[in-house]
Amino acid sequence: MHVTLKLFATLQDYLPPEARKTNALALELDAGTTVQQVIERFGLPQKLCHLVLIDGAFIPPALRATRPLQTGETLAIWPPIAGG
Repeated sequence: MHVTLKLFATLQDYLPPEARKTNALALELDAGTTVQQVIERFGLPQKLCHLVLIDGAFIPPALRATRPLQTGETLAIWPPIAGG
């Protein structure tokens, strides 16, 4: 299945160099792959996966291990961000 992964701010460093310009990477995943499996596949630190969205809908930490991705979805992840 085809899924788009978008990583923002400091998480962008976990993308391959060619994907950093757009913050997006097209993925081909096995059916049933969960949000947590994608996080682990890219070695993203759990504490930095603060805001996780699928097609704009928030996925709370308790559901990430059981929420399977569907073809065509976009998984977007932001780290905690501080500003002033």
